[in-house]
Amino acid sequence: MPEALASVFATPGFFWLVLTIAVAGIVRGFTGFGTALIFVPVAGQFLPPEVIILVVTVTGVGSAAALLPRAWSRADRGEIGVLVGAAVVTVPLGLWILTQIEVLTVRWVVAGIACITLAAVVSGWQWRGKLGVPGLISIGGAAGLMGGMTGLTGPVVIMFYLANARSAQAVRATTIVFLASLDVVIILYLLAQGRVDLTIVWLGVILSVPYFATSLIGQRLFVPAMEKTYHTAAYVVIGLAVITGMPLFD
Repeated sequence: MPEALASVFATPGFFWLVLTIAVAGIVRGFTGFGTALIFVPVAGQFLPPEVIILVVTVTGVGSAAALLPRAWSRADRGEIGVLVGAAVVTVPLGLWILTQIEVLTVRWVVAGIACITLAAVVSGWQWRGKLGVPGLISIGGAAGLMGGMTGLTGPVVIMFYLANARSAQAVRATTIVFLASLDVVIILYLLAQGRVDLTIVWLGVILSVPYFATSLIGQRLFVPAMEKTYHTAAYVVIGLAVITGMPLFD
């Protein structure tokens, strides 16, 4: 264990990983989303996709205690149950696809998904209809597929919740609980497939420390009346992460 722990600090780009996850924690704390959209593109410059998926899910689970207590009472747990149930079915498919495609392809997929998500929410795209159970199943299934393949668990859910004219508090709470639940699902699948490496787990645990701390800071900064300010700040940070993480700029 000491050797595994020591090797974490020799991880390529360790300083940038710590800085990125800390910034992602602040954004996640006051918006309820954005961790993977910020962390995955940047981490893709230093780590292989399967490592990134495990790290981002471990940090998500490790920091859940910072956000879940307040979010749990305000989240729509009925909707979350349907979303998670659908994701459970599609996560293994995403993990399998990950083994079939090249690393560079995964990075471009990540950049594409992040760009589409950002463009949709910045443009103010609105979808006024009711989701219903079939719609929730589709969204949860897509989130599980994308999460297993790229580590981006949130974009599909983010687009629909932000575009569905709900309050910032409701969106934030429901998104936090769903993403935390999906992190647990992905980790359980990785454990079952024997794809969990102790060194990677330690990296996730260590990154959880700044992520936990900055998530609390972001949560304290959250004031419903400043919803537009929070979203604007989140969009700028996500945009910078996506641009710097594109393979084009390696």
